[in-house]
Amino acid sequence: MQNDLTWIDQIAPDFLSTIRQRYLILQRIQWLSPVGRRTLAQELDLSERVLRTETDLLKASGLILSSKSGMVLTESGKEVLTKLDGLMSSLMGFPQKEKQLSKLLEIDHVLIVSGDSDQQPQVLGRLGQLLSSTLSILLPDGRNVIAAMGGTTMAAVAEALTPSLSKNRQLLFVPARGGVGERVDIQANAICSKMAQNTGGEHRSLYVPENVSEQTYEPLLKEPSIKPVLDLIASANVVVHSIGDAMTMVSRRHMPADVTAEIQHGHAVAEAFGYFFDESGRVVYKIPRIGLQIRDLTEIPYVFAIAAGAKKAKAIRAYMHNAPHQTWFITDEAAANALLKGATF
Repeated sequence: MQNDLTWIDQIAPDFLSTIRQRYLILQRIQWLSPVGRRTLAQELDLSERVLRTETDLLKASGLILSSKSGMVLTESGKEVLTKLDGLMSSLMGFPQKEKQLSKLLEIDHVLIVSGDSDQQPQVLGRLGQLLSSTLSILLPDGRNVIAAMGGTTMAAVAEALTPSLSKNRQLLFVPARGGVGERVDIQANAICSKMAQNTGGEHRSLYVPENVSEQTYEPLLKEPSIKPVLDLIASANVVVHSIGDAMTMVSRRHMPADVTAEIQHGHAVAEAFGYFFDESGRVVYKIPRIGLQIRDLTEIPYVFAIAAGAKKAKAIRAYMHNAPHQTWFITDEAAANALLKGATF
C-alpha cells in the first residue's frame, strides 16, 4: 500500500493532499458536530474560503448536511470516513512509524491513530475503537477474562467498545488492581462495569483500600469476598492498562506528603500498576495494592498498553523499559512523533 501511494504521490501529488484534507474535514465534523464553518476553519487552520469550497463539495456528494446549528456527517459520510481510516494510516506513514516504534520500545506491536489527544480529546475514543477492532481479531472464541486498569484514558476507551466484541465470546471484565483513591468514575471497578455494559459481557468488582499495611494485606488475600475475584484476575488472558505521568498521578490520588517527597526525590516520570518509574525505568516507589503486579504480565498472552499525547512521551518511554515483549502499544500520532524524535535506525 505504501509503495502504491508513493507512485501516486510522484505522478499526482495534489491528489493525496486533497484526500488528506477532506479526510480531516470529515473527521473533525464527526468529532465536533454540529459544528459551524468558522469553528471548523480554526480547528483545521484553513481559511473560511477554502473550507467553504471543500464543504460545498462534500455536501454535494451527500457526505455532510448543513443547518443553522452546524454541519454533521450523513450515514454515507460516516461510512466513507471509516473506509478512509486505513488508507490515511498508510498515507501518513503510520505503518513505517509503527515498525520503528516497536523496535525502539522493544515490544512486538505498535498501533497509531491520527491526532493529538492533548489537543483533541476525541482521539481517545479512536484509541478505544482501535483496541476493540484489534481484540475482535485476536481473541479466541469462548471465554475470555479481561483485566482492566482505571484512569481517564481507560474511561474513554471503555466508552468506545461495542457489542460486536462479544460475538462468539463470553467476556468477563475484572479490575486488574484494587482501589486507587481516585474519582469513582475512573476507578477500575467502574471501567470494568462500563466495558461489560458496552460489550454485553459480565464484570466483577474488587473492593479493597489502596494503601494497606503488611498486617492487613495478607489476611485480605484470603477474604471470601476478595479471593474469588483475585483468582479471576490471576486467570486473565488479556490485560488493558494505561500509562500515567508520575506527578499527575500523585496529585490525583492525593498521596501523603512523605510519599510525594520520596517520588520526587526519585525523579519519577511514569506510573503504571501502582509502580512509579524514573526515566531509566527503575522503580522508585510502589503502592502496595492488591491485584496484578508487573511481573505477572509476562505470563499473559495479550497485554495492551494505551497512552497518547505528546506530553506522555517521557512517561511512555520510562514504562516501556519494564513492558513485556508481547505488549501491544496503542497511541496517537503526537506521542509517536515525540517518541521517535531524534531516534536513529
